[in-house]
Amino acid sequence: MSVASACRLKPVSFDDLPGWRSDDPSPLWDAMADCRTYLQSVKPYKAGALGLTADDLLALLERAGETKPAGADEARSFFERETRPFLIEPRETASGLVTAFYEPEVAVSDRRDDAYRHPFYRRPRDLVDIDESNRPSGFDPAYAFALQTDSGLAPYPDRRAIDEGWLEGRGLEIAWARSKVDVFFAHVQGAARLRYPDGRLRRITYAAKAGHPFSGIGRLLIDLGEISEVEISMQSIRAWLAAHPERVDEILWHNRSYIFFREAEVDDLSRGPIAAAKVPLIAGRSLAVDRQIHTFGFPFFIHARGLTHMDGGRDFARTMLALDTGSAIVGPARGDIFTGSGDQAGELAGAVRNAADFYILIPKQAAERFV
Repeated sequence: MSVASACRLKPVSFDDLPGWRSDDPSPLWDAMADCRTYLQSVKPYKAGALGLTADDLLALLERAGETKPAGADEARSFFERETRPFLIEPRETASGLVTAFYEPEVAVSDRRDDAYRHPFYRRPRDLVDIDESNRPSGFDPAYAFALQTDSGLAPYPDRRAIDEGWLEGRGLEIAWARSKVDVFFAHVQGAARLRYPDGRLRRITYAAKAGHPFSGIGRLLIDLGEISEVEISMQSIRAWLAAHPERVDEILWHNRSYIFFREAEVDDLSRGPIAAAKVPLIAGRSLAVDRQIHTFGFPFFIHARGLTHMDGGRDFARTMLALDTGSAIVGPARGDIFTGSGDQAGELAGAVRNAADFYILIPKQAAERFV
């Protein structure tokens, strides 16, 4: 589906953004500086189908680097001076949708024993990237990874096969966790902090996936009549799994997708993990978007009426940066809010599933192409 058929960009004013005058975008400056450094010293972000480029973004980031705002008013004034807001109007739905993700903290050990039995795996050597240049005929176009065999490429073994031992004996284990459910939810989030018995804290982040499409176990539990749709959340799913240990494999194996990790140092505990845009996430200000449509690093303003538990009873209304993506984040007005690290962040993230209005803040020179 083309962007033109999927959505319309409607020019609006900042006065049209609900909650704009109450927002403080100043926490974005460190992330904007990180993005600027990455673009200047590593490589440009790939442009999404919307047509915004890294060059469009870099000019904005360079101006942001000329001064750091003293507070909310100066931060808002920068965006009002340098960008133009557009409402993203999806053509197939009445509004956009936001969910949330976080960085879990998981108790682990360096060694497998009777208590710590469930591994976090590094990327296997026989897992290869695929695209249109090497995709076998008839291979699912959604797959971005495959198994390299002597006779060619094949689908990689799925969650069940890996849980049942496909990767054992290869030395790929980063650490072992007590809980298979904790490992599963780290896969869903795409990152985790690992807490060792001696107090050491390490960080792992997404490296690759087996390639199979993501299948939400929340929807499965709803369809099975185990949890009602109005009660579904990460907390209710975890509670159900804890109450039905004999069915854990059945439910988790429904999601054939499997995530592999790489180790990352914990340099600054106040900052989030490094995600798809290759810069640290900022709690409450980082957004995962559909990277096929959007370009990393661009600012968005998200207003979600009824999403009140993150802002002291007020509707969620924040300026954010597109810094991550995810296989479940599909569509022009679909986003995932990073809530932070640890159990409290998990409590915040687990209850987010709200209709939302998405505004993209386009640098003024580039905005002329969309008017």
